[in-house]
Amino acid sequence: MEQYINRKYIIGGIILLVGLVFTVRLFLLQVVNSTYKLSAESNTRRMEIVYPARGLIYDRNGQLIAHNLPSYDLKIAPYELEAFDSAEFCEILQIDIQTLREGIKRVINNQNERFNPFIKQLSSETFGKLKEKQFKFPGFYFSIRTLREYDREIASHLLGYVGEVDSGIILNNPYYELADYIGVSGIEYSYEEHLKGEKGRKYKLIDVHGREQGSYKDGRFDTDAKPGSNITITIDADLQEYGEKLMRNYVGSIVAIEPGTGEILTLVSAPSYNPSLLVGREREENYNKLKNDTLEPLFNHSIQALYPPGSTFKTVNALIALQEEVISNRTTYNCIRGYYARGVSVACHSHPSPLDLLHSIQYSCNAYFCNVYRKIMEDPDFESVEKAYNNWREHLRSFGFAEPLGIDLPYEKGGFIPKSDYYDRYYGQNRWKALTIISMAIGQGEVLTTPLQLANFAAIISNKGYYFTPHIVRGIEGIDSINSAFAVPHVVSIDSSYFNVVIDGMDMAVNVSGGTATWVRHRDITICGKTGTAENPHGEDHSVFMAFAPKDDPQIAISVYVEHGKWGSSYAAPIASLMIEKYLTDTIAPYHKWIEKRMLERNLLNVQ
Repeated sequence: MEQYINRKYIIGGIILLVGLVFTVRLFLLQVVNSTYKLSAESNTRRMEIVYPARGLIYDRNGQLIAHNLPSYDLKIAPYELEAFDSAEFCEILQIDIQTLREGIKRVINNQNERFNPFIKQLSSETFGKLKEKQFKFPGFYFSIRTLREYDREIASHLLGYVGEVDSGIILNNPYYELADYIGVSGIEYSYEEHLKGEKGRKYKLIDVHGREQGSYKDGRFDTDAKPGSNITITIDADLQEYGEKLMRNYVGSIVAIEPGTGEILTLVSAPSYNPSLLVGREREENYNKLKNDTLEPLFNHSIQALYPPGSTFKTVNALIALQEEVISNRTTYNCIRGYYARGVSVACHSHPSPLDLLHSIQYSCNAYFCNVYRKIMEDPDFESVEKAYNNWREHLRSFGFAEPLGIDLPYEKGGFIPKSDYYDRYYGQNRWKALTIISMAIGQGEVLTTPLQLANFAAIISNKGYYFTPHIVRGIEGIDSINSAFAVPHVVSIDSSYFNVVIDGMDMAVNVSGGTATWVRHRDITICGKTGTAENPHGEDHSVFMAFAPKDDPQIAISVYVEHGKWGSSYAAPIASLMIEKYLTDTIAPYHKWIEKRMLERNLLNVQ
């Protein structure tokens, strides 16, 4: 009997405990946590997302490049739908009845679709007409957001564009919901976290006819949207526009850098496109047209195209040879219209002979640098050509070749400087020598660089041995320092004293008779430059030029690639000279107008 009495107390205790738990839980749900009260009252209110304005983008001089315009999305609240005049509704929206029915059915069958607009980006005119008669169409309401607007048709590749999120993004980032926008490329992608802002929420009271009756609980539960942070980029918009104008009839790129900071002054990829094409309801159609264009206007040549650097590469081989002490400034070599050794020949153009290092840069002598490269590869300080080659490659890596530089734009390529095992696989271990890869002496063969890397190389020479990571953003609203890594100098493996002879040689190439680019010299600006020809197995060679100016106070370093331009002095050098002049003087001198006219009138878009 006593056993049953004990069981009674135990069971009673359990019942009391369960009851207490439910009582406390009910108190929390009904009194403490008002979220559940909101859910219970959902039949009298509607939650609307308030989209933030995207951050504005300014150039280095404060010119507004990208701003916003309001856009109106039409959404459906399925539980508020009532009978309405569908004919009038379709007439206002310029849609057919089938489109209307399918849209309503889609939303009713999938509650997630309530975040997805029935019709996106209505024109201001259509919005005005429908807003005036909104009371006739219960269950339909508007969501206001912003779209990008551009005053100038420039900088599409570096600005990038904004598109709708996909399921993968939504899955990995809880901030984004169906039909949200996100940066897809360029600055819009790299700085999405700063530009996007924060969404808000508004709760509206709704009557039985679906009409708004004001804020729910006087806005107690509302949250305001926070606009994105404004960004100042390093680009000079006027210089960018001028560069795109010069390149409008060519395929290639212009990259200009401020040597003392690593700030990119212009980043031109040609052909380009109007950034406004990838905004609005026609974005998808325009994107497909651009994607299918045989000239590939969506491709960013400045950071993704890989080219042989051509004779511009002779300068880095000169620096490595000086550092390894296999030559000196006074070392001379003969040139009899080329280099010839053991069945290997590399042609060269007519110029004085013999030459020392200074004049070999001025005249861009192939034979001289074939001898220099062979000296590097056969350096007795190394046990084998392979070890000498690996040492040479490490020098190149210190200059930022062979791997991405780390620009704050997506999809940058790193160029290509093969490792020694590349040649082992191709020729066999210990079966390749300096002469096997002699084309590397003049920037041909397997070596590939990007236009950004070549402009950065020009900046390194101007700085006599260091560079800052090239970057596109100068400042972000509310943030003191955007990236401390951009302020850290990268010192190359070459002693600064060896740069003077290379700089003087580049000066003579532009400013002394017999140089390879003297026809683009400027009377008041000492430009130091080096021409190059990038071999192209598919047609005419590419025109290449790198330079910096002024010589004694470098403010701009630049690289120019013009596909199918043949000689570096033909197209790349005059375009670079005009860009330098425009940046430093804000004008083009009368005696250079004929060069400008020539570059604007020539057309190589259809040259193969």
